[in-house]
Amino acid sequence: MIPDRLGPGSHIRVVAPAQSLAMFQESTLAIANDRFERLGVRLSFGRHVQTLDRFRSSPIADRVADLHDAFADPGVDGVLTVVGGYNCNQLLPYLDWDLIAANPKIFCGYSDITALSCAITTITGMVTYSGPHYSTFAMRDHFETTLRWFTEALFSDDPVEAGPAESWTDDNWFHDQGARRVRPNEGHWTLTPGLVEGRLIGGNLCTLNLLQGTPWMPDLSNAVVFIEDDLESSVKTFDRDLTSLTQQPNFDSVRALLIGRFQSQTDMDRETLAAIVASKRELAGVPIIANVDFGHTNPLLTLPVGGDVTIAAHETGPTITLSD
Repeated sequence: MIPDRLGPGSHIRVVAPAQSLAMFQESTLAIANDRFERLGVRLSFGRHVQTLDRFRSSPIADRVADLHDAFADPGVDGVLTVVGGYNCNQLLPYLDWDLIAANPKIFCGYSDITALSCAITTITGMVTYSGPHYSTFAMRDHFETTLRWFTEALFSDDPVEAGPAESWTDDNWFHDQGARRVRPNEGHWTLTPGLVEGRLIGGNLCTLNLLQGTPWMPDLSNAVVFIEDDLESSVKTFDRDLTSLTQQPNFDSVRALLIGRFQSQTDMDRETLAAIVASKRELAGVPIIANVDFGHTNPLLTLPVGGDVTIAAHETGPTITLSD
């Protein structure tokens, strides 16, 4: 099930299924609002997005209500999350899956939102999107590539060529918009060559692993799996978490693996990542491309969870083509 594309005049509802909108300054969010206005998109906000409890979030019932309202409203064309966090999986037992399935629409976010996007796709069969949050649109500088990939994925039916970008950043831009360091991008890393097509499944690795053993864990059969982690991950924790994923049912039929760019603080480099991959017999012969433009650095691809992807993992010039 593929939701209708967005376009000029579309209505996006902003919800906070993880952390609260109240954490952001209005002057910062004004940048995001202006960007959507220039896209010709109308924004509205869930009733509880500004609620802020001691956990920088809001009660489960409030977050569930805002999601249900967004999907039930026939005037809403897309649902965009405020930001990630740590607690989206709290909502899963309380969601009305029949309501969501009966009202397919664009749903986009990343990081902790992986729990929701994968669960929605698993239960309803609807394609969801791992891509920028509403708050990501408040990035003043170096946002052009993220915006282009977002509009290519959600405003057009054409396939998307997924990078690589010319440069990238890894900084706390939301604290200081002026202190940005732009780094040249060395491009995608082909760790294991191969040419495959498959169904794209994944997101933030540690969040995806939270779904193991639940009804919301995606079926990995014949999937192209994409994973990323943030600065809280280390070489050791990534190795452990990847091992856990490879031990899931049907991983033996996974067709390819895409790994997002690591943040600098993780101390992960190409040689170390290649050694981790080589240590796992479950990954033997599986085409693998790493250093792809998704994760907790920028720019950020918009990836269709449950959509189709073609991987050409050549030794030089690997390509990734996305479609729904």
